[in-house]
Formats: sequence, C-alpha cells, structure tokens
Amino acid sequence: MIHPLILVAVFIVCTVAGYFIIRQVPSLLHTPLMSGMNALSGVTLVGALSATGIALLSGDGIRAQVFGCVAIVLATINVFGGFGITHRMLRMFNKKKK
Repeated sequence: MIHPLILVAVFIVCTVAGYFIIRQVPSLLHTPLMSGMNALSGVTLVGALSATGIALLSGDGIRAQVFGCVAIVLATINVFGGFGITHRMLRMFNKKKK
C-alpha cells in the first residue's frame, strides 16, 4: 500500500507544475485549450468512478468512499463546465441571421 504522505506530495507537485504550465499560456488560447481538455476530463471522471468502485468493493472504509464520491462530483462539474465553454466558443463563430 502506498503511504498517504506520498500521495499528498504527488498531488502538491502536480498542482504546482500545472499552475506554472497554465500560467505561460496566453489568455487568447484559454478557451480553445479548455474545449480540447474535455476528453481528459472524461478520463478523470472514469478514473474517479473506478477508484470509488474499488474502494467500495474492497471495504477501504468510509473515508475512501467519501473522497471517491467527492472526486466523482468534481470531475463531473469539470466535464460539464468544459462542454459549456465549448458551446459558448462555438456560438461566437456562428453567423448571425438577420
């Protein structure tokens, strides 16, 4: 079993690396990048579902199940937010009918 402190350290390193990567992106590219990341958000949702299912089947305790459910909710919000941004972006390119 992986020690929880290692998992927290990996999370912190990934958060810092992600911040520095996103900070370098020009603001004009944020919307296209967000729409392109919908596929990865879907993978995150599948990962959260799988991890929660494993926690439920193995009886890892209520804490693992609660964190899994929170991960599912946050990943779902991320997916729907990405689709919303994509929809808004595509509406900007539609020609207006008079």
